[in-house]
Amino acid sequence: MAQLAQFAPLIILFGIFYFLIIRPQQKQQKAHAEMLASLKKGDKILTTGGLYAEVAKVEEDFIKIKINDKTIVKLDRAFVTKKVD
Repeated sequence: MAQLAQFAPLIILFGIFYFLIIRPQQKQQKAHAEMLASLKKGDKILTTGGLYAEVAKVEEDFIKIKINDKTIVKLDRAFVTKKVD
């Protein structure tokens, strides 16, 4: 029983760490993965480079984005930050 009492502060600290840092980050990663899976033609996105673009075509590992009326480029899915409404 005395040994458990020695580790109680450490266990409590880990519990706090888990609920304040690890769990919210896992939820955020899951939401981002769902957003990437739901991308479709015509969606407006923001890239990690700060470009606002429109999805022109969704492919397996990358997407083609339309930056202006004439420019279409390939972008790795990992570089999509969020959808813009």
